[in-house]
Amino acid sequence: MRIDLHTHSTASDGTDTPAELVRAAAAAGLDVVALTDHDTTRGHAEAAAALARLDRELTLVTGAELSCRIDGTGMHMLAYLFDPDEPELARERELVRDDRVPRAHAMVGKLQELGVPITWERVAGIAGDGSVGRPHIAEALVELGVVPSVSDAFTPQWLADGGRAYVDKHELDPFLAIRLVKAAGGVTVFAHPGAAKRGRTVPESVIADLAAYGLDGIEVDHMDHDEATRARLRGLADELGLLVTGSSDYHGTRKTCGLGDHTTDPEIYGEITRRATGAFPVMGTGGTRA
Repeated sequence: MRIDLHTHSTASDGTDTPAELVRAAAAAGLDVVALTDHDTTRGHAEAAAALARLDRELTLVTGAELSCRIDGTGMHMLAYLFDPDEPELARERELVRDDRVPRAHAMVGKLQELGVPITWERVAGIAGDGSVGRPHIAEALVELGVVPSVSDAFTPQWLADGGRAYVDKHELDPFLAIRLVKAAGGVTVFAHPGAAKRGRTVPESVIADLAAYGLDGIEVDHMDHDEATRARLRGLADELGLLVTGSSDYHGTRKTCGLGDHTTDPEIYGEITRRATGAFPVMGTGGTRA
């Protein structure tokens, strides 16, 4: 089985619609794909509808990537198979989404003060119907020739945490995120915990505290982790009794990673689905429907 547990669509900051992402996952030979847009579940219904029209079997895991912050350091929490209608978690996701627009406006303003001829209209156009965020601003910087790639915009010079154009937004305390996801029947995995090029990373002591509080796993096999980082994280996961996942963090054409570039072991996937009580994976039948 080929299992990719971290992807994004146009519901947040990917370039594929949810339906296109599902079709791309099937074409890439995946058996399981998780749709984990930032702080939203808006793409799940479209993805599930597309799943029913595939000519091969594919399983959809519903989820979200929650924006969190602890002691001034940003982090992302992947949440899988939770009840999307659980009111407290839904309210927190809405607070994060509502803060994205004024935050993005402020970041555009900072860039303009730095002499970058960026406009809000272009950033909003890139975001389209998605939840506007730093990747959309980064793409505008690429278009202007300020940076060569989206990844190069996430540096202290530009959009990284604490960078010259960075602006804080409403984010969840990760301990609260774990509690809310658990209450909604979901499973939590700390996304790309060793991605140091994005900015400061959470110390291992905090990961240990999160594990003691109920964190289920950490994402180890990821494009932003070199081999030494992966080895260190595997050792930490073993020490703390955490599940180890691997994922592409696919964003369509916005990043260089492809679907299935990194995958999760089927036994780990089975344990994630066993622990989840808020929702079930959506099973595609592999047959065309009208």
